[in-house]
Amino acid sequence: MRVLVTGGGGFLGSHLVERLERDGHEVVVARRREHDLTSMEDARRLFDDADAELVYHLAAEVGGIGANRANPGRYWYANLMMGAHVLEQARLHGTPKLVIAGTICAYPKHAPVPFREDDLWNGYPEETNAPYGVAKKAILVGAQAYREQYGTNAIFLLPVNLYGPRDNFDLETSHVIPALIRKMVEAGARGDAEITLWGDGSPTREFLYVDDCVEGLVRAAERYDGADPVNLGTGEEIAIRDLAELVRSETGYSGSITWDTGKPGGQPRRRLDTSRAEALFGFRARVPLRDGIARTVAWYRAEGR
Repeated sequence: MRVLVTGGGGFLGSHLVERLERDGHEVVVARRREHDLTSMEDARRLFDDADAELVYHLAAEVGGIGANRANPGRYWYANLMMGAHVLEQARLHGTPKLVIAGTICAYPKHAPVPFREDDLWNGYPEETNAPYGVAKKAILVGAQAYREQYGTNAIFLLPVNLYGPRDNFDLETSHVIPALIRKMVEAGARGDAEITLWGDGSPTREFLYVDDCVEGLVRAAERYDGADPVNLGTGEEIAIRDLAELVRSETGYSGSITWDTGKPGGQPRRRLDTSRAEALFGFRARVPLRDGIARTVAWYRAEGR
C-alpha cells in the first residue's frame, strides 16, 4: 500500500521506512525541511501529495533531560501542533489508518511500576519533560475524540526509550545511551582518566532497540484498531549506574566514572507493563540490551563520527 511516515528521515522513522520498503510498500517520507507540520498549510499539502492509505506519525521535537529543560515551550508547542494537524488532515482526507507514536514521558512521575496504560492519567509527569509528555497526552485525547466523533481509525502507542544505530549522538540533545557511548568512546580515544555523568546513577530506565520498536509499529498497524493506548517495551529495567558499566564494557573505556549529584536524574523509575501489546497484536521485544548496545557501539565507531 501507499504509506506516509512523518519524521521518516529521523532515527526511528528511517528504520521504519527501510522495513516498509522491504515489505513492498510505496513509502512517502515527510521531512521537516520540506513540510513543517507545525503549519496546518504544510500538513494539508503533505496529505494532498501523499494520498496515503496508512500514516505513521513519528515526527517529534525531543531530547534528553538537558534539551527538555532548555526547550520546554518549544517542545510543548511543536509536538502539540504537529499531532493536532496530522489528526485533522487524516480526518479531512479520510485516511483509513493513522498510527501515532506517543512517549513514555507522558506517564506520571510516581506511577506504580510497572507502568500500566490505565495509570496514564493518575498524576503529573516528571517535571523536566512534562511539557513534552503533556503535549503527547493531548494527542491521545484528540485521537480518541476523533474516533468517537468522526470515526477516525487512529491508534496510539507508547514506546519506551529507544536506542540503536543512527540514534542522535549530539551531547546537547541526545538521550542517555548514545550520550554514554559517545562520551566513553571519545574519552577512551583521548586517554581521559575520568568522565562525569549526571545524577547519582540510581534512577532506572527501560530501553527498546529500534528494530524491535519498528516491529511493534508494523504489527500494531496490521492487527490493532482500538482506542486504548498501548505500551511498547521490553518490560525490563536497569539502573543508570549499571547501564554506564554495561556501556563501559562494550566500549572498552577503562577510566573512572564520577557522578555529578547536583544535576537532575529525571524520573525515579521507568518500566512498562507490556502485556497489552502482546495480547492485542502479538508483540514481544527480541533484542537483549547488551546485544543492542554492542550493535550501536559498532555502528557509532564505523559511521557515527
